[in-house]
Amino acid sequence: MRIILHTGKGGVGKTTISAATALAAAARGNRTLVVSTDAAHSLSDSFETAIGHEIRRIGPNLWGQEVDALHQLEKYWGILRRYITSVMRAHGLDDVVAEELANLPGMEEIASLMQLTALAHEDRFDVIIVDCAPTGETMQLLSFPEMARWWLEKLFPIQRAVVRVTRPVVQRFVEIPLPTDEVFDAVKELVLNVNEMHGLLADPAVTSIRIVLNLEKMVIKEAQRAYTYFSLFGYGTDAVIVNRVLPRDADGRFLRPWIEAQERYRAMVREAFAPLPILELPLTEREIVGRRPLVEAARALYDGRDPTARLYTDAPQRIQRRDGRYVLSLAAPFVEKGAVNISQKGAELIVRVGDYKRNLTLPRSLASLVATGAHLEDNRLFITFLREADTDGH
Repeated sequence: MRIILHTGKGGVGKTTISAATALAAAARGNRTLVVSTDAAHSLSDSFETAIGHEIRRIGPNLWGQEVDALHQLEKYWGILRRYITSVMRAHGLDDVVAEELANLPGMEEIASLMQLTALAHEDRFDVIIVDCAPTGETMQLLSFPEMARWWLEKLFPIQRAVVRVTRPVVQRFVEIPLPTDEVFDAVKELVLNVNEMHGLLADPAVTSIRIVLNLEKMVIKEAQRAYTYFSLFGYGTDAVIVNRVLPRDADGRFLRPWIEAQERYRAMVREAFAPLPILELPLTEREIVGRRPLVEAARALYDGRDPTARLYTDAPQRIQRRDGRYVLSLAAPFVEKGAVNISQKGAELIVRVGDYKRNLTLPRSLASLVATGAHLEDNRLFITFLREADTDGH
């Protein structure tokens, strides 16, 4: 099974790209499911047909679903939410406040993606295309597995066997309800589901992330941060999709400055994301809504390529921990030793290789650290980061 997630800043056209990709995949004979996990569902609008919360057939080899986050939340988090709410009420919190605080940040989005593991077991589809929430929520979602494990360990530090033995006696003397076997079972199931989902999404043979952007500075910067975050958590990005590209020969005095600005940002995208494939979808005269325009969009975007293929198989940018330090590595073929220079300005890392430079926007986990050195090894550039307090002598 192949899973392709489309993410990007709100309004860049993720839904259109997802719908077009799904139609192209189905046209090649793949049993294809296109899923929206964004709270503001618009797949139905894109296909001009009602889709809804249940999986339903919307074309040859094509199914669609606009996930009901509340239903998924109750399915995977309901028992735990009710227990946590009862604990918070015991501490004197208002019912409404207790219910709100009982939901983990990002839990709605993660619950929406939990069904991917179930679908993988069912072997019902060859390809699943996911129209994700905007980048910030997607980054939070993909970092959730580690956070969830920590959160649940802190919340449920008591051993199940101890609770089972002591509950009849202890519960009479404490006002806070102790977890039941049902609660412990729910914790175990949630952790297993989260771990399995993480393994599925982090497997490059199965899952690819494709970042959708427009040729605007703020959008490109956010896409850079997202790309670094995905690398940080071990998720593979196999392409960047540039949407709404103005044709170079467009007429009109009003359009000319926009075309020139897009040309500059095109170069920025190539610099920021090379050697990832960069696919472009031109701006059309009419809105891309309905099957025929979506098919035409897919044809222009993929230009004969198989949209379900792994468009890039290497990890051009990786972030790892070595000996307690973060190390950022970049693909750097044909670079000679001594030709590299790095500098850092807050969250921006500038890497100069000979006459070329690359500007990387760092995630917060690295932006708060100091780049202390770089070295070349096996055609990759390795940059080490330390806390400022640990940089003496480096």
